[in-house]
Amino acid sequence: MNTEPHYCEIDDLQPMTDELTRIRRHIHQHPEMAYEEFETAALVAGKLRAWGYDVTEGVGETGVVGTLTVGSGKRIGLRADMDALPLTEQTGLPYASVHAGTMHACGHDGHTTMLLGAAEYLARTRNFNGTVHLYFQPAEEKGFDSGAQRMVNDGLFERFPCDAVFGLHNHPGEAPGTFLFRSGAFMSASDKVAITVHGHGGHAARPHLTVDPIVVASSIVMALQTVVARNVNPVEPAVVTVGLLQAGVANNVISNSAYLELSIRSFSKPVRALLKERVQALVHAQASSYGATATIDYMEGYPVIDNTPAETEFALQVARELVGDAHIIPHADQLMSSEDFAYMLEQRPGCFLRLGNGVGEDGCMVHNPAYDFNDKNLPIGAAYWARLVERYLS
Repeated sequence: MNTEPHYCEIDDLQPMTDELTRIRRHIHQHPEMAYEEFETAALVAGKLRAWGYDVTEGVGETGVVGTLTVGSGKRIGLRADMDALPLTEQTGLPYASVHAGTMHACGHDGHTTMLLGAAEYLARTRNFNGTVHLYFQPAEEKGFDSGAQRMVNDGLFERFPCDAVFGLHNHPGEAPGTFLFRSGAFMSASDKVAITVHGHGGHAARPHLTVDPIVVASSIVMALQTVVARNVNPVEPAVVTVGLLQAGVANNVISNSAYLELSIRSFSKPVRALLKERVQALVHAQASSYGATATIDYMEGYPVIDNTPAETEFALQVARELVGDAHIIPHADQLMSSEDFAYMLEQRPGCFLRLGNGVGEDGCMVHNPAYDFNDKNLPIGAAYWARLVERYLS
């Protein structure tokens, strides 16, 4: 007689595939921006209540927490994000967004649905001993004042405490069902810098009577290329990108000002602090050297995704049991993209992992108007979350 406990397999979720696909495509068709996820939150809360969860709405503005306790063991937290992006969808799909200028271009519709699939299975089977908290989070895409930050500030881990917290994001470029892990720093911190150069405008034919902010801004752009190359240790990854430069109104007018925006990425607190110091010093020095001035709004965004070793090894082992070694990347490359799940990892040990979303034509990059979440992952991701809970609370 086999006395080994049964932990969730992908086959256990296959009967739910059609229903999960319907849920995912409904959410995809009705995307909502940060802190406007009212319909999505209501859908999540309604299903969780129907399955027997204690549900709390309005956590961190529009977040939803579902809690299920069986017995008296440990506590685990699982997070899925719900918000969409300000893009006009160009997929041509029958379930494409009905809201012009808004679409699920990052797969949060899939993340939410996979966690709902796990929620239904766990409520039905109750094959665990302890408490599971499901954190459905708003506003991951906001970049600052994000949903994770607001949920934490709203007492998430005091009101719904867990011993470890786990999150997941889809990953174009790897096949569906492929799990990617990395212990330690996995995804970068992300900061935004807005710079206004103040010069003195005038006639293009009399440049000697002006302080040309376009020349100053151009000098700043070139000087910033030295920050990483000549200030950061070459073994430390970092990026300083000037993504926006606006100035001028006509070819015969020297404007009064120029405006730049920077994206700055790093993986350690010392490097992050160094980048902030050097960028500000260089901007002011360059402006001053031309007789101009500059104002800088340096906005610190998401921290580094820093996975704790024990929880990462546990999460990896669960994936290995579920899909086998051939579908595991145990030491994935660091990613210069960022994630506000980092705020949760600052409060609790845990792991943020990635799940392949497709390769080539089937793996369109996120934040692209042609992107769509791969529905093949729905039973896989749901089974993974369910098994993770069963194993952690066994």
